[in-house]
Amino acid sequence: MNRDAPLVLGIETSCDETGIGIVRGRELLANVIASSMDEHARYGGVVPEVAARAHLEALRPALTEAVATAGITLDELDAVAVTSGPGLSGALMVGVGAAKALALSLNKPLYAVNHLVGHVGADVLGDEGPLEYPTIALLVSGGHTSLLLVRDLTSDVELLGETIDDAAGEAFDKVARILGLPYPGGPHIDRVAADGDPKAIRFPRGLTLPKDMEKHRYDFSFSGLKTAVARWVEVRRDAGEEIPIADVAASFREAVIDVLTSKAIAACKDYGVPRLLLGGGVVANARLREVAQQRATSAGVELRIPAFSLCTDNGAMIAALASELIMEGAEPSSLNFGADSTLPVTDIHVH
Repeated sequence: MNRDAPLVLGIETSCDETGIGIVRGRELLANVIASSMDEHARYGGVVPEVAARAHLEALRPALTEAVATAGITLDELDAVAVTSGPGLSGALMVGVGAAKALALSLNKPLYAVNHLVGHVGADVLGDEGPLEYPTIALLVSGGHTSLLLVRDLTSDVELLGETIDDAAGEAFDKVARILGLPYPGGPHIDRVAADGDPKAIRFPRGLTLPKDMEKHRYDFSFSGLKTAVARWVEVRRDAGEEIPIADVAASFREAVIDVLTSKAIAACKDYGVPRLLLGGGVVANARLREVAQQRATSAGVELRIPAFSLCTDNGAMIAALASELIMEGAEPSSLNFGADSTLPVTDIHVH
């Protein structure tokens, strides 16, 4: 195996996106993503069984396209990598099964890696230069809202805090439904909020009161915020008032972003880490990037955001993390591992 610049194919099926990525060392060769989002839209959220079935249908075409885009043959691969968790069990099983079959058929080593750490690994594929350690990573998606202390990408990742109820992306979807906006909620709330006043309504900021800070300094909670929006809208609808959707969307978005960025910057200050990395699909939110940059600049913190195509769930980040492990001399995974929907972030590489 080439440890200088290993050629690695990564498979990602933790939720509703089938991702196949190919990297050579830290060079991105292919990043193919097939989303089943349209199939879930009619239900207003991700349906696990639908997601698993969509992965089965999308894997072969995505694999074929990725190999063609990279201009390689499967025999040239040095290794295969796959997300083993966390995520939806059924969806993960599809990717894990495919990766094992592919690795066995090609007689290539297999690396089972952590989805969340993969989001951090996406950064190595950028043009900003090597990621320095330690770094604080804020990962925000439909299923996860996590704050990590990354001392070393391949060996030392600590979970500082996470959501104790709804993830940020999930809250966007639920509030969008309250406002009569389509699924997925994030892009539509972002669009509508552009015409609203973010200071029009003071919605609560979960887990930011002094009484919360000792136990939940780095944790997140968006369920109360979602309920506050629902009640605010319900009261006015019952009174026959017109709902200022743009103002509600902007005020809700501001509350979420305020909590996300303030806790992330607080972690940077508390741990003396002058670097913050953002990852996950919610990073597509223009206001989140704007506020994060403002607060990072004010705090003297370097902000790093991977290309948008590498922020959503993708196979390239999985391949990139495995490539880093290979270059560090990590041993491949055995074939005994399975899909683990609750895999802790400290398990970077499942043996």
